[in-house]
Amino acid sequence: MPIIIPANSAISSGYDVANGLRFDQGSSTYLKRSLGTTTSQQKGTFSYWVKRSDLGDSQQIYSNEVANDNNRGYISFESNDSWRSVIVASGSTEIVVKTNRLFRDVSAWYHIVVRIDTTQSTSTNRLRLYVNGVQETSFETYQICDQNATLKIFEGGQTNKNLIGGIYASGSASNYLGGYLSEFVYCDGQTLDPTSFGEFDSSGIWKPIESVADLTFGTSGYYLNFQNSGALGTDVSGIGNTFTANNIAAIDQTTDTCTNNFATLNP
Repeated sequence: MPIIIPANSAISSGYDVANGLRFDQGSSTYLKRSLGTTTSQQKGTFSYWVKRSDLGDSQQIYSNEVANDNNRGYISFESNDSWRSVIVASGSTEIVVKTNRLFRDVSAWYHIVVRIDTTQSTSTNRLRLYVNGVQETSFETYQICDQNATLKIFEGGQTNKNLIGGIYASGSASNYLGGYLSEFVYCDGQTLDPTSFGEFDSSGIWKPIESVADLTFGTSGYYLNFQNSGALGTDVSGIGNTFTANNIAAIDQTTDTCTNNFATLNP
């Protein structure tokens, strides 16, 4: 298992992540935007660093709804603290991937890469999950879509139903994330492995790399580094796919990041 940066410590590296964003369940914090035209509905890569603060309930990390609740895709932590992705179309489930691994360390930052490519002939390559640079292979559920399927998690056209830190359901946002996010990246139409976002140092610790800013982001991709305290959903990829902050203030910007991990109390 890869080493993760322990609490109350910093990674000695050439690249330091300055800021993260705190998500408070009790304050219903989330980011939202309207997802427009996408490069591909078959390929995309999500990369984010997350540090949890609330355990034991369903919390959305990313979600995209198209038309209604029966047409959506999302990435979440489940009530048993596993990681799960679900994608449905016209009420029929296309993808359900749920880990056996539980994410309960509230003192650590996890780096998670979700690599989706439905054109792959091998079914287990259509959704690949990596945690701290290592591919996850142990799943409680691994129900995958048909080859070349187009997925709702990538489909644009809706208004303000593309969320980070919550899910749009039954007319409003819910299931808010409790924790911190840092270096949140989506590469539209790209299928990338973890080395596009991080690397192991000489001590075996997985750390972020600076060249993330040089990636190809596609039409609807983005890179959120949370450095603009006045607009914490700002996309710095150069494309301009900025999110609107909801119930988030400048005080929610944090210097607790994946390269400068603060000690936290374990609830």
